[in-house]
Amino acid sequence: MFCLVDCNSFYASCEQVFRPDLRNKPVVVLSNNDCFIVARSAQAKAMGIGDLQTVFDIKSWLQQQNVAIFSSNYPLYGDLSARVMETLNLFSSRVEIYSIDEMFLYLEDINNQSMNDYGHKIKTTLYKHTAMPVGVGIAPTKTLAKLANRAAKSIPKCEGVCVLDTPKKWDWMKKRTPVNKVWGISSRFSARLADVNIYTALELANADPKFIRRYFNVCVERIIAELNGHACLSLEEIPAVKKQIYCSRSFASKTTRLQTILDAVSLYVARACEKLRAQQSLSASLQILLYAATYENNYYNSHRVIQLPYPSDDTRLISGIARTAVQHLFKPGIAYMKAGVGLLNLSDKKHQQLDMFHPGQSAKTDQLMMVMDKINKIHGKNTIYVAAEGVHKKWAMRQAWRSPSYTTQWHELPEIQC
Repeated sequence: MFCLVDCNSFYASCEQVFRPDLRNKPVVVLSNNDCFIVARSAQAKAMGIGDLQTVFDIKSWLQQQNVAIFSSNYPLYGDLSARVMETLNLFSSRVEIYSIDEMFLYLEDINNQSMNDYGHKIKTTLYKHTAMPVGVGIAPTKTLAKLANRAAKSIPKCEGVCVLDTPKKWDWMKKRTPVNKVWGISSRFSARLADVNIYTALELANADPKFIRRYFNVCVERIIAELNGHACLSLEEIPAVKKQIYCSRSFASKTTRLQTILDAVSLYVARACEKLRAQQSLSASLQILLYAATYENNYYNSHRVIQLPYPSDDTRLISGIARTAVQHLFKPGIAYMKAGVGLLNLSDKKHQQLDMFHPGQSAKTDQLMMVMDKINKIHGKNTIYVAAEGVHKKWAMRQAWRSPSYTTQWHELPEIQC
């Protein structure tokens, strides 16, 4: 049996972990630069607050209704996600981290406990360890586990846990699930399925697989098999290695200053290189992206891809090349609103193809990068950084309502008052 554990309104729930006074209260979390609502607690959803709604339009109303507003706090969310996943590893030796707030577990030996009891044990243990509310769906395939998780969250009688272990239960749930809510069926596919009179998950499960494969593709045929209890999707237990790494951010306000953009790009290179080293890869190419304000008369976007002299994860080398590229792309008088960098053509650091005319990255550079990462991991980000990143980051994105990084910054740890 597959078990899918999915956190409820993850970003909003993270903000409630260290704020017990906000539990069971309406909470919203905003996107970068505090523009849109990207996460809502159950109470906020019940008030009719829409997803991706512009906060500027309803800011006064939110404050009148005592809705707690938070800027995105990614260090906090990432750390709490790691704690959730660490706890879930206690319940199975075979797991797949599907996203920041979802994990599949393969249940093999649960000591003769009922699946429903085991699901509740997962749910209560996780809340005890992390104060994170979750939904637990258990079924013989990953697609059915997704449906079970949907039922666990939407049907109050389930109390957060749903087990679909018999065909009768599968059909009951599939009959009540629109086809566009089936895992792997996009809105484009659901529109095409409507053309052949398939509107529910049950109708899709009963469709002719050969016809569906000819009309769509083999992936939809596999979904039909999964909906009928035949597991076609296995656990991806080894995390996928990214083939490209991008880091981009909007500025808090438009800027016409070259130095501001240079500092920002240097920081984005540093962040991307940290991710590159974390997955033991090297980059052979670099992409630079500059975006102007779309409503300006002199609207101008530009990008450039640069080949690195050799595959590298050296922040200093890549930052220097990036800054030179920015100087060539930058045009005076244009107000820029966003910049980004991308590391392309990634290769495994352990099995790299060396250049006949260049020895590649030195062992001394490897040691230096390792020391930088280790210091920043122990003492917090930006404890040590490349000088090109600058000191005064007034261009950083707006975060007017950011909560403290309770678990990742020493000076923001929660304090107990007697």
